[in-house]
Formats: sequence, structure tokens, C-alpha cells
Amino acid sequence: MPAALLWLIFALGLAGAEALTGDMSLLMLGGGALAAAATSWLLNWPIWADGAVFLVVSVLLLVLVRPPLRRRLSAAKGITTGVQALEGKNALVVDRVARDEGQVKLDGQMWTARPFDDADVYEPGELVTVMRIDGATAVVWKNI
Repeated sequence: MPAALLWLIFALGLAGAEALTGDMSLLMLGGGALAAAATSWLLNWPIWADGAVFLVVSVLLLVLVRPPLRRRLSAAKGITTGVQALEGKNALVVDRVARDEGQVKLDGQMWTARPFDDADVYEPGELVTVMRIDGATAVVWKNI
């Protein structure tokens, strides 16, 4: 069996194994094996030269192609959306915030609010921090 065919089978096996892992490492090794198959078929080099082509191309693909490809294909992490994005933000007390009443202005919108500690009371004009969003109510804590 010609060496080029063996390299091609190896490349296809690595690409198939990559489908199971999703790490992009085996795909880069498969690219190196594909390059070795091409040089073996086109140039008829000895097997050690094909191995060197495999090694060089695989390392180049792993170092130069894999990192940007993984960044592009991975979902953005650390971006919070929805009500989770409001947690930790400052709000302005508009209407007295006590156990069962109150409103704050948060990101330009009016929110029903209650204190984190039920015994606390916040007066209009005070700055508070949103600890969490509970349904449609901002649970707030006094800024120090």
C-alpha cells in the first residue's frame, strides 16, 4: 500500500476522531497528515521526510490556526444579559424603599424595589446597589 494512501487514511481517521472531541487538536493533526499525504504522492519522498512534513505542518496549524479558530467558534463568555446584567449596578431611590414599598431608577427605568435587609429603609435621593432581581422587584442594599 503506498505511503500517500496510509497518510490519507490517517488524516481521515484524525478528522473523524475530531468530530467526537471538538477540541480542534486532532483536526490540526489531520491537516498535518493530509500535507504529508500530498507530499508523499506528489514528490515521492521517503517516509521520514513525510513524517517531518507531518510534524512541521501539524505544529504550525496548532500554534497559528487553532487559537483564533477556537476563539471564533466558542461562545462569548462573561457577557451577562437580561436581569443578571442589572445585578451589582447602582440605582437611585425615587420613592421611599422599605419592606413592602419603594421604587428606584435603574438604567433609566423605574423598578419596584425592596431592601435586602427588611429592617432597612432608604429615602429618596440615596444611591443603592442592586443585589439581585426577584421577579420584577430589585432587591437593593445601601452604598457605603
